[in-house]
Amino acid sequence: MKKSQSIAAVALALALPVAAPAQDRPEQAWPAKPIRMIVPFTTSAASDVLSRIVGQRLSEMYGQQVVVDNRPGAGGMIGSDLTKQAAPDGYTLAMVGQPHLSNALLRTDAPYHPLKDFTAITLVASTPNILVVGKSVTAKNLPELIAFAKARPGALNYGSAGVGSSSHLAGALFVSKAGIDVVHVPFRQGADSRTALINGTIHFYVYPLPAIMNLVKAGTIRALAVATRKRAEALPEVPTSAEAGFGAYQSESWFGIIGPRNLPRRIVDSVNAGVTAMLKEPAMRDKVVMQGAEPRSSSPAEFEKMQREEYLELGALIKQIGMKSQ
Repeated sequence: MKKSQSIAAVALALALPVAAPAQDRPEQAWPAKPIRMIVPFTTSAASDVLSRIVGQRLSEMYGQQVVVDNRPGAGGMIGSDLTKQAAPDGYTLAMVGQPHLSNALLRTDAPYHPLKDFTAITLVASTPNILVVGKSVTAKNLPELIAFAKARPGALNYGSAGVGSSSHLAGALFVSKAGIDVVHVPFRQGADSRTALINGTIHFYVYPLPAIMNLVKAGTIRALAVATRKRAEALPEVPTSAEAGFGAYQSESWFGIIGPRNLPRRIVDSVNAGVTAMLKEPAMRDKVVMQGAEPRSSSPAEFEKMQREEYLELGALIKQIGMKSQ
């Protein structure tokens, strides 16, 4: 009887599936659930506009929803910190730009290191910065704006999306190059800054173009120049800074996708390949361009290298113009 039981036990054991060692098991398919795309700024910010364009196409590619999660605050630092704290499983990504780097340079209490605590995935786009003026400014070009400011030292102001934001850096660079005495006014909400420009409370603002495109096209906000060497394809009527009389001023922004540190390579490669492919699609390219941006994908290594180089350049710029956390 015991012998029969032993034989039966062996047969049963042979019939059951044997668990493979962990290193031999096939990796779980990704994505198996919705993906969160953190945007460190408010709705209608340039990073938000691009995230929604890219996120919609990734949703179609993956068959899983990419949900844009706006987490504004501290000039973008809150969103970057949330990304750092997320599990490196591919279900939390972020669309970031220059503030991701500059915050760590401006703030001694920054809770992350922009290079060491994240995984670079891909660059998405570069955007011209565009200088727009408020209702109370009659200047028709950049020299006239500079003259207007110099005649009223300390009386004019310029807005930004927060200390260390790309609009703050772009505005502070213009102030430094122009040699004018004006006041910086940071805003927490993009809608508030646009309202302030429309009613004349703010005298000028340097936006990444996608954030203000619709108002410029509608004629609600008056643009003096795009701060790049060539005109924006989506706004061919707006001159470059050189054409507007002040070629010493050049400024553009960039946006790209990152994840938490130690993100698996297969996920990095999948997102990178998806974004690279979509930005080559004519319909997708048109969507990005019509928002005032230039599609620019990259390899993860290229994106990481670009961030390292810009981190050093921003450090030098912040020191040069004397920018401080407020």
